[in-house]
Amino acid sequence: MMFSSRWTATVLLLGAALSGWLRASPSNPIAEDRLARQLQAAEGHYNSGQYQIAARELASIAQRVPANFEVEELLGLVYSAETRNQQARPHFERAVHLRPSFAPARLNLAVCLANLGENTLAEMEFKKAIQAEPGNFDANHDLGELFARGGKVKAAIPYLEKAQRVNPSSYGNGYDLALAYTHAGMLPEAQLQIQALLSKKNTAALHELLAEVEEKSGSCLAAVNEYQQAAHMDPSESNIYYWGSELLLHQTWNPAIQVFSEGLKRYPNSLRLAVGLGLALYWRESYDDAVKVLVRATELAPSDPRPYYFLNETYEHSPSQAAEVIEQFRRFARLRPQDGRAVYYYAMSLWKGKQAAASAPNLDRVESLLKRATHLDPSFAKAYFELGNLFSQRGQYRQAALEYQRALKLDGKLVAAYYRVGQAYVHLGEMGLARKEFQIHKKLYQQHLAKWDKEDEEIRKFVYTTRAQGSVAR
Repeated sequence: MMFSSRWTATVLLLGAALSGWLRASPSNPIAEDRLARQLQAAEGHYNSGQYQIAARELASIAQRVPANFEVEELLGLVYSAETRNQQARPHFERAVHLRPSFAPARLNLAVCLANLGENTLAEMEFKKAIQAEPGNFDANHDLGELFARGGKVKAAIPYLEKAQRVNPSSYGNGYDLALAYTHAGMLPEAQLQIQALLSKKNTAALHELLAEVEEKSGSCLAAVNEYQQAAHMDPSESNIYYWGSELLLHQTWNPAIQVFSEGLKRYPNSLRLAVGLGLALYWRESYDDAVKVLVRATELAPSDPRPYYFLNETYEHSPSQAAEVIEQFRRFARLRPQDGRAVYYYAMSLWKGKQAAASAPNLDRVESLLKRATHLDPSFAKAYFELGNLFSQRGQYRQAALEYQRALKLDGKLVAAYYRVGQAYVHLGEMGLARKEFQIHKKLYQQHLAKWDKEDEEIRKFVYTTRAQGSVAR
């Protein structure tokens, strides 16, 4: 986000600029008239967007009449309009030096500093502008924006509230205040602020924000209704995704499928709509269709790991499309050779795919890939778990037990590993160890820590991260 410097905010009338200038200039009517016309021309070029011409004219005037507030301020504004903030800065600083108590000059310097990333200095200048003119709407709003942009939401609220009192009709400030309330967890205040704005201006953005407030307040049905209203008013990729993902989070699979499907007709290259549809189909147990959609998602973003995670989980229930899925995971492993999960997915696709095709998988190849996955990512518990399964399939139960224990050391909630290591101990004749592992497995399973909960957690993570990142449509 870029802040904007304001020429109108400085309340500079050309006549006032000239009168101050003439008082400081030697008496030469012809020269004064020429300079006045030049300043007027420079202002005209600035107002019409001809910034380079205005900059040349003002630089020429500044050489003949140094230390002039109006010239320095307008030069700063010209450079700011071209986003040449580094060049604008010294002119704003000189203008502030010439009129230190003039709030609009402080404000323009603060804006310039904020755009340069000098947030500490910008904050100081915003506060000086407010001190000079407490009721300055722009200064209060912009300081609130500065705090909000830096993650200091609670610090932003008093300034946004003050700006709202100064100008209650400002939709932009009102929305920012509602957003700050929401992120600060002040949900009743956010709801009241949004409702007040809706009474003046009914927008999709407000319904979307109200949906977020309703969701955080635990009003799931109200949240769905607000996301639906936002999508109907503005069927953007984001609004459709928010509506569908809310349905997905609350496990209303058929409506979610319908929303995501319609969304993909509008935005066929949207990664998150494709993944959302794949997840809804998966949870409805339409596994073959889910695999097809998730394969399409990997094609939209070949290097993005998110669709591959869900494709791997779905493929476990529907390995019939083995050739195509294996190719997707082979490509992913090639694109990310140092990613342990990419190598793991490729290994598992080969193992599952060959079994589904009734042909013996190359277990040596699978073992090699799984070991590479653990080498690349030593904290990846699932890779050790699958190595244990592979050794168990071969009858190498001692090695299998070792891999299962490695997996459990990394992830004590990997419920299936307790059962599998118990089975390995049974084959090894170590019944005491086996009973201990079976007891742990039974206890954890009863606490609902099975893999379905883990997958639900991954879905929520996907939904919330993609919402936070905004649109990923390509």
